[in-house]
Amino acid sequence: MSGSPLRRLALSTLLPAFHGHQPPAWALRLVEEGLGGYTLFGYNIRDAAQVSALTATLRAVRPDVVIATDEEGGDVTRLHYADGSPYPGNAALGVVDDVALTESVYRAIGVRLAAVGITLDMAPAVDVNSADDNPAIGTRSFGADPARVAAHGAAAVAGLQSAGVAACAKHFPGHGATVTDSHLDLPLVEAPLATLRERELPPFAAAIAAGARSVMTAHIRVPELTGAEPATFSRRTLRDLLRDELGFTGAVVSDALEMRGASGAIGIPEAAVRALAAGNDLLCFGGELAKSPDAEAVVEKTVAAIIAAVVDGRLTEDDLAASAARNAMLGAPAAPVPVGGYDDALGLVAARRAVRVEGPLPAGLAGAVVVQLMPPATAAVGEVPWGLAPVLPGVHPVADTAVVADLVSLAGDRPLVVASRDTHRHPWARALVESLAAAHPGVVLVEMGWPAAWRPAGAGYVATFGAAPVNARAAAEILHLC
Repeated sequence: MSGSPLRRLALSTLLPAFHGHQPPAWALRLVEEGLGGYTLFGYNIRDAAQVSALTATLRAVRPDVVIATDEEGGDVTRLHYADGSPYPGNAALGVVDDVALTESVYRAIGVRLAAVGITLDMAPAVDVNSADDNPAIGTRSFGADPARVAAHGAAAVAGLQSAGVAACAKHFPGHGATVTDSHLDLPLVEAPLATLRERELPPFAAAIAAGARSVMTAHIRVPELTGAEPATFSRRTLRDLLRDELGFTGAVVSDALEMRGASGAIGIPEAAVRALAAGNDLLCFGGELAKSPDAEAVVEKTVAAIIAAVVDGRLTEDDLAASAARNAMLGAPAAPVPVGGYDDALGLVAARRAVRVEGPLPAGLAGAVVVQLMPPATAAVGEVPWGLAPVLPGVHPVADTAVVADLVSLAGDRPLVVASRDTHRHPWARALVESLAAAHPGVVLVEMGWPAAWRPAGAGYVATFGAAPVNARAAAEILHLC
C-alpha cells in the first residue's frame, strides 16, 4: 500500500518534524507522497534567508504543504530561538490590556512568519491561567480573567490572520487550571462543566468567532468531560463540545503526541489512531522525536497504524478525507500577504507598558550588582536566551542558595538586583531571594515569570510579565541599569 490512496490520506493527517536547516531526502519524499506538513523548531532555524530557502524547498515539492511553528512571542519563540523574541508575550499584552496593541503585535509576528513561508502559527494560547503554580502556561496566558483572555485572544487571531498566517487557538478545552506539565504526565482538572463553560471556554468561543482557522487540543483530563482519557482522545470534547456546541468548522490540531500526557503508555502510533477517532485532523509529533534516528520510522509506523485502523473499522476513509481537506487549507495563506514590514520598536513599546513596580526601590540602582537565577526552562520554552543577562554586561548567574553570603559581600553598600522567573514555583530560588532580602537592605526582585501572590518581604518588586529581551530591556530602563 506504499502508493495507495489510503496511505496518502493517512499521511495527510501527520505533522512531524525533521532535524536540521534543510529537509532530508525522506522528509521531501513524504511530502510528495501526501504528508500534511512539518513543524519547524529552533534547530531548524538559523536566519530569515535560510528559513525562506527551507520552506521554498518544501513548497516546491507540493504547494499546499503545511509549514507550522510555535511563535507565541515572549518566552515561546522558534523564529528567534537563538536570540529571544523581539515581542513580549501574552501575559505582558494582557496586563497592558490594549486589544489594538495585541492585534498589532500579532500582526507583526504574522508578517515575519509569512515573509519566510510559514503558513500556520501554533498561537495564540488562550488558556485562562487560573493556577499560579501552572508549569505549562504561566506567561503564555493573557491572564486569569476569562473576559480579558477572550478579548485578547480574538485580537491575536485577527492580527495573525491579517498577515496571511493561520492562527491556532490552544489548548482546548483549557490548560490554565493545571499544576502538571503535559509534556511529563497527564494533568488533571477537577472542575465541573459549569466551571469550564464560565472560565475556560469563553476565550475559545471568542477565537472561533474571530475566524481562527485551527484549534489545538490539550493533553489534559477533565473527568466530567473526558472521562479517563485526555481531551485529545475525547469525542465528547472535540466533536460534541468544540464542533457541535461551539460551532468550530476549521482544523483540529493535536498537541504533540510524543508528550507523555498523550502517548506515554501507548506509543505514538496508537495515540494517533485514538486522536483521529476523537476528531483531530492534524497530528503533531513534537520536537524531540526529530532529533532521533527513528523519526522517519515512527512516521511510517503511524501511517501503518492508521491504515490498519481503517481496515478494522476504527477509522473511516471519509473522515480521513474530510481531515485532509481541512488540513490542506492550512497550507495556503489565510489572506493575501500584506505589503510592507513591521515596526521594529513595537515590541519594546509594548514591554515598557507592561512593567509593574511595587513598593519603593532603593537609591543608587545604576550601580547595582545584578544576578540572574537559573531555574530550568519548561519544555515548551526550551533554551531560549532570557532575562537580564542577554541585555546587560556583568550579570552573575546563580543556580543554588549557597552563594547568599558571597552575593551580600559582593554588593556591599550597592543595591542587589535579582532577575528570576516563576520564582514562587522553585523552592531554592524563593529561599535565596528571601535570604538575600533578610541579609541586605537594597534587594530588588525582577520577576520575569508569572507574578503569583508570593512577595519577598523586605525587597523591591518589579514584574515584567515575561522574560524576552524586550521585557528585560524595559525592566533595565526602569531600574536605570542601562
